[in-house]
This record gives sequence, C-alpha cells and structure tokens, in this order.
Amino acid sequence: MKKTFLTRITTSKEALLYVMTISMVVSFSAWMSLLNNFTVEVASFDGSQIGILQSLREIPGLLAFTVILVLAIIAQQRLVYLSIMMLGLGTALTGFFPTPIGLYITTVIMSIGFHYLETLNQSLSLQWLDKSRSPIVLGKLFAVKSFAGLLVFILIYILMNYLAVEYKYVYLIFGGFSFILGLAAWFLFTHFKEAVIQERKLRVKKEYWLFYLLTFLAGARRQIFVVFAGFLLVEKFGVDIHNMIILLFVNSILNMYIAPKIGKFIVRFGERLTLRLEYLGLMIVFVSYAFVDSVSVAFALYLIDHLLFAMAITLKTYFQKIADPKDISSASAVSFTINHIAAVFLPAVLGLVWLYSNSLVFIIGAVIAFVSFALSNLVPKEPEMGYETTLVRKDDLQSSNA
Repeated sequence: MKKTFLTRITTSKEALLYVMTISMVVSFSAWMSLLNNFTVEVASFDGSQIGILQSLREIPGLLAFTVILVLAIIAQQRLVYLSIMMLGLGTALTGFFPTPIGLYITTVIMSIGFHYLETLNQSLSLQWLDKSRSPIVLGKLFAVKSFAGLLVFILIYILMNYLAVEYKYVYLIFGGFSFILGLAAWFLFTHFKEAVIQERKLRVKKEYWLFYLLTFLAGARRQIFVVFAGFLLVEKFGVDIHNMIILLFVNSILNMYIAPKIGKFIVRFGERLTLRLEYLGLMIVFVSYAFVDSVSVAFALYLIDHLLFAMAITLKTYFQKIADPKDISSASAVSFTINHIAAVFLPAVLGLVWLYSNSLVFIIGAVIAFVSFALSNLVPKEPEMGYETTLVRKDDLQSSNA
C-alpha cells in the first residue's frame, strides 16, 4: 500500500528531528529577540532584575542532567513532546505577566522546556541517525534552524512595526505555535522503539573525558561570543539596532548555505581536521577582536564567528563514533550540563575584566581556543568506541577485539 505524504512524515525519525528543531527555534527566537525591549518598556526592569532573570534562565541548562532522572519514568519521545509544550507555554504566557515574579516563573517554565528539548534533540539525533549520514543531516538541521530564526525575525518585525501587535500577543502567537506543534506531534507521530535500551543512570565515564573537556571549552567560548562580541560592536563602534538587524539577517542566510556544506566536509575529511580548523579559526577571530579598529572588519569577524558555531556539530559526530550506543542519552545530558557550567561564572568574571580591558577578554577567548586546538590533536583520525583518543593505542584495541 502506497504511503501518503502525511504517513511518510509521521513515520520518519528525521522528520521528527526537524519538528523538534523548528518548534525550539520559533519559541526561543521570539522570546529572546523581544526580551530586552519588553523588560524595559513594559515590565520596567532594572539591571539587577534582568540579571536575576538571565541567571534563572541558565539554571535549567546547568541542571540538564536531570533529564535522565525523568527518563526513568517517561519515554524519551513523550518527554520531547512535553518539553516542546513547556517551551511554548512559557513563551506564550510571558507577555501576560509583566512583573518580576511573573517573568521569573514564565522564564523558568520556558527554560526547562528549551533545555530539556535541546538535550533530547542531541540525544535522539545521535541515536537515530546513521554515523555515515549524521554530519550531513545535522548540517541540514542547523540550516533549518537558521532559516526558522530568520523567518521568526521577519514576522516579528511585520507584526510589531506594520500591524502594531502588542508584545503579549506576539509572545502568544509564537509560543502558541510551538505548543500546538508539540501537541500535534504527540498524536500524529509513530512511537519509535529504542533500537538500543538507554542507560538510565547518571555516569561520567572516563572514556569520554576528551569529549567532556572540549564541550566545557566550547561552552566558555560561546559565553564570550554571546555576551561580549555584540557588546563590542555597540560600545566601541556605536552600531545601532538597524545595522545589528542587518547583520543578523546576513548571518542567517550564510548559515543556511554553509551549514550543510560543513556536514559534507566532516564526512569527507573527518572530525579531527574539522575541529582543528574550527579552533584555529577561533584563535584568529578572537585575537582580531582584541585589536580591531575598523567597523567593517568587526562585522566580518562577527559573521565568521557565527559561521564557526555551525561547526559545533563536529563534537556531536565525534561523540557518536566513540560512544557506547546505550550511553548516548546519559552522556548527552551530562555534556549539556558541562556546556553550561561556564555560563554561571564566566560572564560575571569577564565583565570585571572588561572594565579593565576589553581586549583582554578576547585574548582569554583566544587562549581557550588554543587549548581546544591542542586537545583536538588527541582526536583520532578515525575515532571509534574503544579508540576515543590517540592516547589509546590502536593496536591494543585491535588485540582486545581479536
């Protein structure tokens, strides 16, 4: 019997990964892009209140490991749907509670949904995708993520500038979309059985130490970019909101084109070379940030830095190759927590450094990139389970398998 288009979609694991990505981007992009203006113009937040809100937003990321505890009582796929709905609900309610307590509560709801969904997205991607195809599919997912974010940005601009829609209804539209998408996916998609039963206990395995360490350093690098790169453009070069919008548009379009090609590059040349190129690029970008005096060069650095974000899929495919299949859920949750450790202390510490020298902040970023580059040399040319780093002798692995 010939399958209908809807049947092909609802029985496809890859299609569900796309649904997860789109639902995540639609709500979080809307929440994030409106946040600063909404908290100032409607909620009348001061600096301390926005600081508390941002700290509360990061706590669920730090506690992402708890997803394993929840998976002991609920299947991964159902938790995906609940996470999408929590993300959508938290976003949809944001505009209706413009008070400190109200925004703190809706932020926590949104953030739990977002961080659980992001953790499960990584876990299921690595479980469901074939190792030979995963870099290509992950690249396409990154491109879809960029396109969805661009579309959200355009729609928000139209709704608020041409249709004069209030903040609370904009939040409701995008949050409601994700909530309904999660609910529809729950009822429409086939429940996919686990090919490998996942470990339901939290374990930090020594075999994955290099993956964990590179993940921590990637989280530190992310914080430096997210917090200080855009701030440099505004503070040092006086870039206004209109030019920042144009920059984000260009970045999204470039990512839609480049991300799938990065996936193909990984398939052809492997994780070790790709990671080396990423970290080498980061060193150059951060050193250049430290001494840039031209706004045009600063724009170019911002775009290149964003493009290097797309290469983050390399760490995922490296882990997929070295991991015991039953460890993927547990290790994904642990790695997501590790990735957020830097978010707790680094912005505050480097904020103090910024007062002394903004160049020094980016030099520290370059040092982090250098350490990552040095560690990337420990990634085997052809990593596999049992041969996680070059410190493990390949002949020992072969003799143990014999």
